[in-house]
Amino acid sequence: MSKSNNTNPRLATVGGQAVLEGVMMKGRQWFAVASRLENGSIKVHKEQWTSVRKKYKILDIPIVRGAVNFVEMMLLSFRTLSISAEALGINDMEPETKFEKWLDRHFGDKLMNAVMTVASVLGVALAMFLFMWLPSFLVKTMDTALGGVLGPFKALCEGVIKILIFIGYMLAVSRMPDIHRTFMYHGAEHKTIFCYEGGLPLTVENVKKQKRFHPRCGTSFIFVMLILSILIFSLPFVTWENTLLRVLTKLALLPFVVGIGFEFIMYAGKHTNLCTRVLSWPGLMMQRITTQEPDDSMIECAIAALKTALPDNFPGYDVNDNPGVEPADGIGISEEEKARREAEGIENKTAEDGEAVIQ
Repeated sequence: MSKSNNTNPRLATVGGQAVLEGVMMKGRQWFAVASRLENGSIKVHKEQWTSVRKKYKILDIPIVRGAVNFVEMMLLSFRTLSISAEALGINDMEPETKFEKWLDRHFGDKLMNAVMTVASVLGVALAMFLFMWLPSFLVKTMDTALGGVLGPFKALCEGVIKILIFIGYMLAVSRMPDIHRTFMYHGAEHKTIFCYEGGLPLTVENVKKQKRFHPRCGTSFIFVMLILSILIFSLPFVTWENTLLRVLTKLALLPFVVGIGFEFIMYAGKHTNLCTRVLSWPGLMMQRITTQEPDDSMIECAIAALKTALPDNFPGYDVNDNPGVEPADGIGISEEEKARREAEGIENKTAEDGEAVIQ
């Protein structure tokens, strides 16, 4: 029996992402990036965002809208990460060399765009190698060595290898201090969205009580895609005779897999039944790695981002109205944040006037 939560108008109206020392929240018309600066204040960047699916209705039909959403979220992710890096002044931390100044003078933003494009292409190429070519190659090699005994289980073995690679990768990067802090901000994002969807006042205490495992998380989406790929890529026309041809076929089917995965994630976020619980369980368990318990300062960031991204729900909200976010006298910086900065030798100085004005 399915339990629907469609009576809750707040469900699936806001999403988010952890960024560098902060949180991005996205509503239907706006997205906001709240970044915790070195001096303890929060800087919030706000931009209007409209999905191409609203402009072209044909892109909003089931399955197709999932593939479109995937591309849009990839582009938005790069944009928000760039915003958070700029807010933290990462690009200005080291003095430019003469060669860098020459490049900036002659190429300016074009050079940065080219670098980002190359990095994106390399990232996609690495993902294709790890999750498409390598599993197919390993399974085909094992099947040949074992005399073809894998038979109809080759797609299952391929899927298991993909899952192991994904889990191993996430476990490895989670041990990096900066990534661990990002996973804490990820937890703050989930908890804040749960608090908002539950209709509770967005306070640090209310957010802390929420779960950090959300069924609409990208981690769950990846696991759903992996499960779907085992089923779809086991179809007879997805050949095993040629590894390259198999990879190309899987690439052609990828929008279809992404589209189905999107429909399930959206459904699972609004309905609770045996099917959604079973299929969501692996992703929720994986979130034990990709989300960590946040401290108060991280929750403050998430709250500031969510309220800014939903101006219709929080009219007149200003980041200065959030206690502990941007106090002129330094009051309200959480004890956890103070302790972290003291441990890292960062001065607990106060925020400067106007620093956290929403952009």
